[in-house]
Amino acid sequence: MSEKMQKARELHESGFNCSQSVLGSFCDQFGIDEQILMKLAGGFGGGLQCGEVCGAVSGAVMVVGLKYGQSIANDKDSKKKCYEITSEFMEEFLKRKGTVLCREILGYDIRDPEAKAKYPDRQKQICPKVIETAVLILEEMGF
Repeated sequence: MSEKMQKARELHESGFNCSQSVLGSFCDQFGIDEQILMKLAGGFGGGLQCGEVCGAVSGAVMVVGLKYGQSIANDKDSKKKCYEITSEFMEEFLKRKGTVLCREILGYDIRDPEAKAKYPDRQKQICPKVIETAVLILEEMGF
């Protein structure tokens, strides 16, 4: 297991969401304060708390943005490059996991209290593997 995967796992086990765990595992690479990144990614867990795009995917896309994102309004080359790399990541994640949606990965909608109660350990079983997949794909892409 790589250092970034290990850090992502430790972050998740300590109570951070999937998005925070993926993004936080790359903070040293970009020299950005970990607390700021944890706050930034705070609302992305659980597929934006509505079962949509998986938090690990959102965190990975933020990593892509840190490396390739556009920071000047008319910098079309950076924008294009960021979109290309994001699309590449999304396609690879979809290939490996079959979906990018949290509710499909977990097999239930996190907004449904009955379903959540029915599967109390599902997130603890599934999310670490999804986080590892997101980090692995980023590493394979040269991050």
